[in-house]
Amino acid sequence: MARTHDEHIIEAIGRCRIVIRNGKVAKVGDPAIKDCPLARRFATPIQKIDPDSVKTNIEHRIASFGMCTPGRIVLDRREFVGFGASELLSFGLQAGFIDAVVIACDGAGTVVVNTPALVQGIGGRMSGLVKTMPYPDVIARIEESGGMVVDRVHARLDQVAGIRRAFREGYRKVAVTVVLPKDAKEIRERYPDTLIFAVHTTGLSYEEADLIVSSSDLVTACASRNIREIAGRIALVQAGVAIPVFALTEEGKKLIIGKIRHGSEQVLVKTTRLPALGDRQPDPLV
Repeated sequence: MARTHDEHIIEAIGRCRIVIRNGKVAKVGDPAIKDCPLARRFATPIQKIDPDSVKTNIEHRIASFGMCTPGRIVLDRREFVGFGASELLSFGLQAGFIDAVVIACDGAGTVVVNTPALVQGIGGRMSGLVKTMPYPDVIARIEESGGMVVDRVHARLDQVAGIRRAFREGYRKVAVTVVLPKDAKEIRERYPDTLIFAVHTTGLSYEEADLIVSSSDLVTACASRNIREIAGRIALVQAGVAIPVFALTEEGKKLIIGKIRHGSEQVLVKTTRLPALGDRQPDPLV
């Protein structure tokens, strides 16, 4: 019999809140945007963002890699976005720029990982995780692959605790993904050498965007107008145009340039005033 407390909450595709219970999509909120260039390139493309199309996309994720189920696949080596957070952090581990990454995983909560395949498997197709619950099978797969789960009992989402665990385990070049501006600020103050990558920034207020930009090394713009304005104004490097990723520090810049240097794709490099935005942006920017 399915457990009644088997519930996960994620935010995806323009800050749309989705509730998943017992491996099924139970509720889909109203999306904050109606069109996204990245969503058009998903494995299950979304041409028009509405609750029905979001539900179909999430159902595909559940079926294809077990998102928010005990069957969750946690290892992957495929790149889904050239300069996505998981792609850049996986490269950082492979190249030795960092030695551990603190990320969030459905079915496990905050985890500390040290292999590129685990970073990509957990984060490559994951959206903003708001709430999750522990699955022993998922936790076992992560630990068998060298990862560490911060809270095996409750699958707590606590990136600050993840950083603390990573340093306690002896890692010194640690990176972390953050969603909350207050987490970015606290981590920067308490662990100043941590590489901070801000993700899922759609809908941040001007004050929240300003705080997260001032505390981070890298930030993805998602569908945020404020991130484009604030981060774009001071960024050292912008990767991508439709959904830009901004490097705000020399460490962030080194990671992006390093990935370009070791990649096989053709690249255009030019000096220009940032942000450099094309015609294909999320609609609307919020």
